[in-house]
Amino acid sequence: MKIALCQIQSTKDVPANLKLLREYTEAAVSQGARLVVFPEASMVSFGGSLYDDAAQHELSFRQTLGNLAREHRVTVVAGGFAPVQLADEWNLRVHNNLYAFDQNGVETVYTKVHLYDAFGVKESDGVKAGKELKLITVDGVKVGLATCYDVRFPKLFADYSRAGAQAAIVAASWAGGEGKAEQWQILTSARALDSNMFILAADQASPAVSDPRVDITQPLGVGYSRVVSPFGRTLVQAGEAPEVLIAELDLGEVTQAKKALPILDNAKLGY
Repeated sequence: MKIALCQIQSTKDVPANLKLLREYTEAAVSQGARLVVFPEASMVSFGGSLYDDAAQHELSFRQTLGNLAREHRVTVVAGGFAPVQLADEWNLRVHNNLYAFDQNGVETVYTKVHLYDAFGVKESDGVKAGKELKLITVDGVKVGLATCYDVRFPKLFADYSRAGAQAAIVAASWAGGEGKAEQWQILTSARALDSNMFILAADQASPAVSDPRVDITQPLGVGYSRVVSPFGRTLVQAGEAPEVLIAELDLGEVTQAKKALPILDNAKLGY
């Protein structure tokens, strides 16, 4: 199965972001991709009022993704936000979602389970966590959906593997800082090895490429989108700038990895 990771740099300009989605999808499809993956926060970048952004733009974002999927007869996955109003009318939050549309425009939505309350950031102040894992099927292949901080929690990926997934998407807007790019690479490789799956890790491009003054410790992106095989081999990897990565997945490697390294069969302690 041929897949594309679209490493973009989204901003607060939603119409411009939607234009990027179209341009990068067309580039991916022209190279034969059947699954086109965009990062977390592709609809609009973090910062400002995510609730207002979501209330104003979620519908047009979803319509754009659905139209692209139907038009090009591919599956398109991208991160966005949905407004959530809790019982307390003043407590306005969003869901941090991955929206997946198949070639018929049928939608699957994964809501980020593990919120980024780490490294001085508290995502849960404005975001309500999800509770359910979600799988999509692309040309008969099951693929799990995950977002950014989820990659630090191995059991999520083990559960996807046990549910029949042969690959998992990690869509991210990874915060930078000392050692953070290295952590991203280590964690995505580890999740492939300890779940016997391909990991399709799409991060936002690093904003420092276009503006070296930017605060890279905010959840904006470091780049280094990558595809990792079930044996931990890096098939393709981007740099820090915007890029389309294409990879051909040999799904036979999943079976080979489960036989050679039956990590989930051998696991103890509830893993």
